[in-house]
Amino acid sequence: MLTDQEIERVHEVVDALIQQLERQKYTEHESLPSDFELAREFNTTRSVIQEALDTLQEREYVTHRYWVGVFVNAQPLFEAGIEQLASVSSMIRPAGSEPGTIYPDIQPFEVDEELKEIFQIEKEEALVAMKRVRTAYDVPVVYCIDYAYAKQVPLDNEGLYNDSIFETIERTSKRPIVRAIAQIEPVGYDEEASTHLRCGVDVPLLALYQKHYNDLGEVVLYSKNYFRADKFKFQVVRTK
Repeated sequence: MLTDQEIERVHEVVDALIQQLERQKYTEHESLPSDFELAREFNTTRSVIQEALDTLQEREYVTHRYWVGVFVNAQPLFEAGIEQLASVSSMIRPAGSEPGTIYPDIQPFEVDEELKEIFQIEKEEALVAMKRVRTAYDVPVVYCIDYAYAKQVPLDNEGLYNDSIFETIERTSKRPIVRAIAQIEPVGYDEEASTHLRCGVDVPLLALYQKHYNDLGEVVLYSKNYFRADKFKFQVVRTK
Protein backbone atom coordinates (compact mmCIF):
# COMPACT_ATOMS: atom_id res chain seq x y z
CA MET A 1 0.00 0.00 0.00
CA LEU A 2 1.53 3.29 -1.10
CA THR A 3 1.55 6.32 1.15
CA ASP A 4 0.01 9.63 0.04
CA GLN A 5 3.52 10.97 -0.56
CA GLU A 6 4.40 7.96 -2.73
CA ILE A 7 1.16 8.32 -4.70
CA GLU A 8 2.04 11.93 -5.42
CA ARG A 9 5.49 10.79 -6.51
CA VAL A 10 3.89 8.25 -8.87
CA HIS A 11 2.02 11.07 -10.61
CA GLU A 12 5.25 13.04 -10.98
CA VAL A 13 7.08 10.06 -12.47
CA VAL A 14 4.21 9.32 -14.86
CA ASP A 15 4.21 12.94 -16.11
CA ALA A 16 7.99 12.90 -16.52
CA LEU A 17 7.98 9.62 -18.45
CA ILE A 18 5.19 10.83 -20.73
CA GLN A 19 7.26 13.92 -21.53
CA GLN A 20 10.24 11.69 -22.33
CA LEU A 21 8.10 9.53 -24.61
CA GLU A 22 6.64 12.55 -26.40
CA ARG A 23 10.15 13.92 -26.92
CA GLN A 24 11.01 10.45 -28.26
CA LYS A 25 13.76 9.78 -25.75
CA TYR A 26 12.55 6.22 -26.19
CA THR A 27 11.27 5.25 -29.63
CA GLU A 28 8.31 2.99 -30.39
CA HIS A 29 8.84 -0.70 -29.60
CA GLU A 30 12.00 0.13 -27.65
CA SER A 31 12.46 -1.36 -24.17
CA LEU A 32 12.46 1.04 -21.23
CA PRO A 33 15.24 0.81 -18.62
CA SER A 34 14.66 -1.62 -15.78
CA ASP A 35 12.71 -0.49 -12.73
CA PHE A 36 16.04 -0.47 -10.81
CA GLU A 37 17.52 2.01 -13.32
CA LEU A 38 14.39 4.15 -13.40
CA ALA A 39 14.25 4.23 -9.59
CA ARG A 40 17.82 5.49 -9.58
CA GLU A 41 17.09 8.04 -12.33
CA PHE A 42 14.08 9.49 -10.50
CA ASN A 43 15.55 9.03 -7.03
CA THR A 44 12.62 7.02 -5.78
CA THR A 45 11.62 3.47 -4.89
CA ARG A 46 10.92 0.51 -7.15
CA SER A 47 7.35 0.41 -5.83
CA VAL A 48 6.74 3.93 -7.13
CA ILE A 49 8.28 3.07 -10.51
CA GLN A 50 6.24 -0.11 -10.85
CA GLU A 51 3.03 1.77 -10.06
CA ALA A 52 3.97 4.46 -12.58
CA LEU A 53 4.62 1.85 -15.27
CA ASP A 54 1.28 0.21 -14.52
CA THR A 55 -0.38 3.60 -15.03
CA LEU A 56 1.42 4.08 -18.34
CA GLN A 57 0.25 0.66 -19.46
CA GLU A 58 -3.35 1.52 -18.56
CA ARG A 59 -3.01 4.65 -20.70
CA GLU A 60 -1.58 2.50 -23.52
CA TYR A 61 1.79 4.24 -23.61
CA VAL A 62 3.67 1.01 -22.87
CA THR A 63 3.18 -2.74 -22.83
CA HIS A 64 4.57 -4.96 -20.08
CA ARG A 65 5.85 -8.27 -21.43
CA TYR A 66 6.48 -10.47 -18.45
CA TRP A 67 10.04 -11.76 -18.06
CA VAL A 68 11.05 -9.61 -21.04
CA GLY A 69 10.56 -5.94 -20.20
CA VAL A 70 8.40 -2.86 -20.67
CA PHE A 71 8.14 -1.67 -24.29
CA VAL A 72 7.04 1.63 -25.78
CA ASN A 73 3.80 1.49 -27.78
CA ALA A 74 3.50 3.32 -31.05
CA GLN A 75 1.19 6.29 -30.56
CA PRO A 76 -1.53 6.92 -33.15
CA LEU A 77 -0.59 9.68 -35.59
CA PHE A 78 -4.11 10.20 -36.87
CA GLU A 79 -7.39 10.56 -35.02
CA ALA A 80 -10.63 10.61 -36.95
CA GLY A 81 -14.32 10.63 -36.23
CA ILE A 82 -16.40 8.29 -38.34
CA GLU A 83 -19.74 10.06 -38.03
CA GLN A 84 -19.28 11.86 -41.35
CA LEU A 85 -18.25 10.55 -44.75
CA ALA A 86 -14.57 11.24 -45.34
CA SER A 87 -11.84 10.02 -47.64
CA VAL A 88 -8.58 8.55 -46.37
CA SER A 89 -6.79 11.65 -47.66
CA SER A 90 -8.98 13.89 -45.52
CA MET A 91 -8.06 11.78 -42.46
CA ILE A 92 -4.33 12.13 -43.12
CA ARG A 93 -4.03 15.83 -44.05
CA PRO A 94 -5.34 17.36 -40.77
CA ALA A 95 -2.42 15.75 -38.91
CA GLY A 96 -0.01 17.69 -41.11
CA SER A 97 0.98 14.74 -43.29
CA GLU A 98 0.85 14.52 -47.07
CA PRO A 99 -1.14 11.53 -48.39
CA GLY A 100 0.22 9.46 -51.24
CA THR A 101 -0.40 6.19 -53.06
CA ILE A 102 1.83 3.21 -53.82
CA TYR A 103 1.24 -0.21 -55.41
CA PRO A 104 -1.93 0.82 -57.29
CA ASP A 105 -3.75 -2.09 -58.89
CA ILE A 106 -6.92 -1.18 -60.79
CA GLN A 107 -8.61 -3.73 -63.02
CA PRO A 108 -11.96 -5.29 -63.96
CA PHE A 109 -13.33 -7.69 -61.37
CA GLU A 110 -15.57 -10.68 -61.81
CA VAL A 111 -18.70 -10.27 -59.72
CA ASP A 112 -18.99 -12.93 -57.03
CA GLU A 113 -22.01 -13.76 -54.89
CA GLU A 114 -20.94 -11.48 -52.03
CA LEU A 115 -20.63 -8.43 -54.27
CA LYS A 116 -23.78 -9.30 -56.19
CA GLU A 117 -25.69 -9.16 -52.90
CA ILE A 118 -23.96 -5.98 -51.73
CA PHE A 119 -24.62 -4.07 -54.96
CA GLN A 120 -28.02 -5.73 -55.51
CA ILE A 121 -26.99 -6.61 -59.06
CA GLU A 122 -29.78 -8.31 -60.99
CA LYS A 123 -28.23 -8.26 -64.47
CA GLU A 124 -24.76 -8.50 -65.96
CA GLU A 125 -22.88 -5.49 -64.67
CA ALA A 126 -19.12 -4.97 -64.76
CA LEU A 127 -17.32 -3.99 -61.59
CA VAL A 128 -13.82 -2.69 -61.12
CA ALA A 129 -11.55 -3.55 -58.18
CA MET A 130 -9.11 -0.93 -56.94
CA LYS A 131 -6.32 -1.83 -54.54
CA ARG A 132 -4.08 0.91 -53.19
CA VAL A 133 -1.72 1.47 -50.30
CA ARG A 134 -2.20 4.97 -48.91
CA THR A 135 0.83 6.58 -47.34
CA ALA A 136 1.53 9.47 -45.00
CA TYR A 137 4.87 11.04 -45.91
CA ASP A 138 5.75 7.80 -47.73
CA VAL A 139 4.94 5.57 -44.72
CA PRO A 140 2.26 2.92 -45.54
CA VAL A 141 -0.69 3.43 -43.18
CA VAL A 142 -3.86 2.18 -44.94
CA TYR A 143 -4.48 -0.65 -47.40
CA CYS A 144 -7.60 0.11 -49.45
CA ILE A 145 -9.68 -2.27 -51.52
CA ASP A 146 -12.59 -0.57 -53.31
CA TYR A 147 -15.25 -2.01 -55.61
CA ALA A 148 -17.37 0.15 -57.90
CA TYR A 149 -19.22 0.04 -61.22
CA ALA A 150 -16.78 0.07 -64.13
CA LYS A 151 -18.93 2.61 -65.97
CA GLN A 152 -18.43 5.05 -63.09
CA VAL A 153 -14.71 4.46 -62.68
CA PRO A 154 -12.97 4.56 -66.07
CA LEU A 155 -9.77 2.53 -66.03
CA ASP A 156 -7.91 5.15 -68.07
CA ASN A 157 -8.46 7.80 -65.40
CA GLU A 158 -4.97 8.51 -64.09
CA GLY A 159 -6.41 10.53 -61.23
CA LEU A 160 -7.66 7.33 -59.60
CA TYR A 161 -4.14 6.54 -58.50
CA ASN A 162 -4.10 9.45 -56.08
CA ASP A 163 -7.47 11.21 -56.12
CA SER A 164 -10.55 10.49 -54.08
CA ILE A 165 -12.65 7.68 -55.58
CA PHE A 166 -15.65 9.45 -54.01
CA GLU A 167 -15.13 12.44 -56.26
CA THR A 168 -14.59 10.31 -59.37
CA ILE A 169 -17.84 8.40 -58.86
CA GLU A 170 -19.82 11.55 -58.12
CA ARG A 171 -18.40 13.26 -61.19
CA THR A 172 -19.03 10.40 -63.62
CA SER A 173 -22.45 9.41 -62.24
CA LYS A 174 -23.53 13.01 -61.67
CA ARG A 175 -25.01 11.92 -58.34
CA PRO A 176 -23.71 12.61 -54.81
CA ILE A 177 -22.69 9.95 -52.34
CA VAL A 178 -24.82 10.84 -49.33
CA ARG A 179 -24.38 8.13 -46.72
CA ALA A 180 -22.52 4.97 -45.77
CA ILE A 181 -23.06 2.02 -43.49
CA ALA A 182 -19.81 1.14 -41.77
CA GLN A 183 -18.62 -1.84 -39.79
CA ILE A 184 -15.36 -1.84 -37.82
CA GLU A 185 -13.56 -5.03 -36.89
CA PRO A 186 -10.18 -5.58 -35.20
CA VAL A 187 -7.90 -7.76 -37.31
CA GLY A 188 -4.86 -9.30 -35.68
CA TYR A 189 -3.18 -10.13 -38.95
CA ASP A 190 -4.21 -10.21 -42.60
CA GLU A 191 -1.66 -11.71 -44.97
CA GLU A 192 -2.43 -9.43 -47.90
CA ALA A 193 -2.99 -6.21 -45.97
CA SER A 194 -0.21 -6.69 -43.41
CA THR A 195 2.30 -7.48 -46.17
CA HIS A 196 1.43 -4.34 -48.13
CA LEU A 197 1.54 -2.23 -44.97
CA ARG A 198 4.96 -3.68 -44.07
CA CYS A 199 3.85 -4.74 -40.61
CA GLY A 200 4.01 -8.18 -39.08
CA VAL A 201 1.91 -10.02 -36.56
CA ASP A 202 2.92 -7.59 -33.80
CA VAL A 203 0.99 -4.71 -35.39
CA PRO A 204 -2.80 -5.23 -35.38
CA LEU A 205 -5.10 -3.75 -38.00
CA LEU A 206 -8.49 -2.05 -37.85
CA ALA A 207 -10.72 -3.06 -40.74
CA LEU A 208 -13.39 -0.59 -41.84
CA TYR A 209 -15.96 -2.10 -44.20
CA GLN A 210 -18.29 0.44 -45.83
CA LYS A 211 -21.22 0.42 -48.23
CA HIS A 212 -21.61 3.85 -49.84
CA TYR A 213 -24.99 4.98 -51.15
CA ASN A 214 -25.95 7.70 -53.61
CA ASP A 215 -29.01 9.94 -53.31
CA LEU A 216 -31.19 7.26 -54.94
CA GLY A 217 -30.30 4.75 -52.23
CA GLU A 218 -28.08 2.69 -54.57
CA VAL A 219 -24.80 1.16 -53.41
CA VAL A 220 -22.16 2.66 -55.70
CA LEU A 221 -19.00 1.86 -53.74
CA TYR A 222 -17.98 -0.92 -51.37
CA SER A 223 -14.75 -0.40 -49.45
CA LYS A 224 -12.49 -2.55 -47.33
CA ASN A 225 -9.93 -0.33 -45.64
CA TYR A 226 -7.27 -1.81 -43.36
CA PHE A 227 -5.77 0.79 -41.02
CA ARG A 228 -2.62 0.21 -39.00
CA ALA A 229 -3.87 0.33 -35.42
CA ASP A 230 -0.59 1.86 -34.26
CA LYS A 231 -1.15 4.84 -36.59
CA PHE A 232 -4.90 5.46 -36.40
CA LYS A 233 -7.40 6.00 -33.61
CA PHE A 234 -11.12 6.30 -34.37
CA GLN A 235 -13.70 8.05 -32.26
CA VAL A 236 -17.48 8.30 -32.35
CA VAL A 237 -19.40 11.25 -30.97
CA ARG A 238 -22.61 10.04 -29.34
CA THR A 239 -25.38 12.39 -28.23
CA LYS A 240 -28.66 11.82 -26.45
